[in-house]
Amino acid sequence: MNKRFWLSGVLAALMTLAACAKTAATTDDAAVAGDSAADAADQADTSATADDWRKDGAYPVGHADFVLTDAARTRTLRVTVWYPAAESARAAAEAGISLADFYPVDSPEHATMTTLLASAPATCTRAQTHSAANAAPATTANWPLVAFSHCHTCTRFEATTIAERLASHGIAVIAPDHTGNTIFEGLAGTSAGLGAAFLQVRADDMKFVLDQILDAKNTAIPANLRGKFDSTRIGALGHSFGGVTVGKLLMDDPRPKAGMALAVPMAQPLLPGVDMAKIHVPVAFVLAREDNSILEVGNTFIRQNFADANPPVWLAEVADAGHFSFADIAGIIPGFDAGCGKGLRMADQSDFTYLDNTTARSIGARLVGAFFGQTLLGEAAAEEPLMAAEPAGIVFPSERK
Repeated sequence: MNKRFWLSGVLAALMTLAACAKTAATTDDAAVAGDSAADAADQADTSATADDWRKDGAYPVGHADFVLTDAARTRTLRVTVWYPAAESARAAAEAGISLADFYPVDSPEHATMTTLLASAPATCTRAQTHSAANAAPATTANWPLVAFSHCHTCTRFEATTIAERLASHGIAVIAPDHTGNTIFEGLAGTSAGLGAAFLQVRADDMKFVLDQILDAKNTAIPANLRGKFDSTRIGALGHSFGGVTVGKLLMDDPRPKAGMALAVPMAQPLLPGVDMAKIHVPVAFVLAREDNSILEVGNTFIRQNFADANPPVWLAEVADAGHFSFADIAGIIPGFDAGCGKGLRMADQSDFTYLDNTTARSIGARLVGAFFGQTLLGEAAAEEPLMAAEPAGIVFPSERK
């Protein structure tokens, strides 16, 4: 990705529009059997309290990678699901895997990702997961499910920290690579462009993966995960282009009951097709105050989305955060360095240092977890960590209407 999300050709138009905006008020079929301690842990009460969303929950995290083929659209999507795992998986989850291992070891994608991780700044890019591949799932059933959409020329695992936080609290996460719009096409210069046409493709990807994962008889899904997801408690989360994709999904698909966008307005003129007035489920936005990818005009539109959205809606603003601050792959390529290390402030182009990435990812995991804890798990106590100004001077008290 060598061009930023909102750039020169559209900036003048955006500035004009902003001035007119209203002021914002594959696994084996046989599951590994857990021991008696694991079974006991699975049956324990893991409901989150207010403090719980500030840290990982009671479950170790498992993940499974597989491929889904949409014959009707001639599209093949590589998918990852993160889920609450049996206690017997804890050691493997703590050890984790390399992010490169989200691709088959003999694939060109694995080789490319291995090379990128080797040269990425360790202070920005997270190279190792805290989840166990193909782990036995927790014996609990009917997990809520959040569908994640990645940014323009990114990867399905760019929000691994967030996915692990949700899964550790009992909320599963599914994420596809949007084929044709991943980091690999970006590096090759062959990616689909930003626009309404591919926005629809992405939204259709999300609908398709929900169709597939919610089908308890679908043999494309690992056998030990079939039938584990609650179709009545679906959420959607996206970063950048993925956040716009979530807005489109919320308009077109009645299944998601809540949606959240990181570092992007869902509705804006560059990618038409989303109308906040037509979204009738709870939504939330996380705004990076030093987001020099979408610029201040983009942040203006986020605030306008908040003003225009049907309640309930939340907006959290994070100081010293850039476009990729909340992503696990910040800084992995030069195009993802907005949020990694040194930067220039948008207001006066003065030098500053972006928010530490481990801290930024922790903030993102707390805000996302608390939002879905409230909207999918029905936890009233999750309002407090969603609204909290922590750390002081960095996260500003969330607005809510």
